[in-house]
Amino acid sequence: MGKLLQRLKDASRSGVYRAPGSDEIADALKASGVFLARIAFADKEKLLKNIARALDFPDWFGGNWDALEDCLTDLSWRDAEGYVLLFEGAKPGDELGVLIDVLRTAAEHWAGRGKPFFAVFVDPQRSHALPELFRQA
Repeated sequence: MGKLLQRLKDASRSGVYRAPGSDEIADALKASGVFLARIAFADKEKLLKNIARALDFPDWFGGNWDALEDCLTDLSWRDAEGYVLLFEGAKPGDELGVLIDVLRTAAEHWAGRGKPFFAVFVDPQRSHALPELFRQA
């Protein structure tokens, strides 16, 4: 098991990160049992729909930040050894800040239950003030 996969399977390291690209993460997760969702960033309404679609949220999902937090801390319909959400195209602003707060809450929730949960923002320019998931060689 490579170092990146080891990290992504370590529930104690769950959190919100940035990474320069998505291919290395996707490759590391192949056949790992960790669920990978690729999510395109957009305005709030479309972003919430993109997340709901990527994670196959139930019909009761309310399409707001509170409902997002509820679903991300449940995921009973999506059985996996862990979860990695890859966000592409995120732009700074209020929506990004609220999303990061919700994702941090979900990561803390899952870490406390011993299940890895990572939200990773693809950010080759390092423009988001988030810790790096890994360093490229």
